[in-house]
Amino acid sequence: MRTAVDEFGTAFETWAKTQEEFDLASTRGLLPTVRTKDGENLAKVRTLELDVAEAAGAASRAVAVTGARIAVAGLGPLDPIANWGLMSAPRALFTTQDIRTTVATVRGRLRLMIDEAEAAVGTDLPAFAPAQFHPVVWTAAAAHWTNHQYRVAVREAAEALNVHWKDRVGRHDIDDTSFWQQTLSVGEPSPGRPKLAWPGTPTDKTTKSMRGGLEPLGSGLINLSSALKDLAAGLNLTVRNVTTHTRDELTEQEAMERLAAYSYLARLLDQCDLRTVQEPASSS
Repeated sequence: MRTAVDEFGTAFETWAKTQEEFDLASTRGLLPTVRTKDGENLAKVRTLELDVAEAAGAASRAVAVTGARIAVAGLGPLDPIANWGLMSAPRALFTTQDIRTTVATVRGRLRLMIDEAEAAVGTDLPAFAPAQFHPVVWTAAAAHWTNHQYRVAVREAAEALNVHWKDRVGRHDIDDTSFWQQTLSVGEPSPGRPKLAWPGTPTDKTTKSMRGGLEPLGSGLINLSSALKDLAAGLNLTVRNVTTHTRDELTEQEAMERLAAYSYLARLLDQCDLRTVQEPASSS
């Protein structure tokens, strides 16, 4: 990934030499922040743009791993490397300096991660790759984790998973703990209250359990849904609430364990079925 970022930086700077650069203040948020210089060979510029686009495809993965996104009002965190081409469009979201700053930030965070990985070589400890956590969890935690802000990393991961599933289910009318209790509770969905349930039906003769075995009859589904509800609500109370409402810092080990729990929960939720019921038609 570091090599990919270096190649992107080189391709970007080569292309940037063909461009006039502007900041957001001078463009008033309405115009592009780059423009091809007078006299440049347009065919050459197009070729350089393709080189940058190809390099960005490989380098953008490093942004996801390091969490080096830039928050854009109304759009949320965006990857400047993947979206570098937007500088040439009206109402440009980024400037060339934003791209350069992102490249430098990614390089620094990757350097730290590489140093930590190399320091662990030769020890008896298993390799630890937090980037392999569930994408929703790690994307939210990455930027804070690489800065050793472990409590904030866990808090952001917990919030991200809550928001992710509230968006998927379409419920923002209740607090997080109640959301998990209602959404994962046993029973059928009702209008405005979809449910997540472990795949299968109570009429099945057997159903696969989280342990990989087979639970007898459909009763296993009830046990699994109940376990998921308790796990989600319990993590919200003991992890999300604590990291949000206190300033007690976590050690790397403590944060790792909490992120792992959220990653496991996220993967279980991905396997669930989203069950909904249509709103009754209103009579005119």
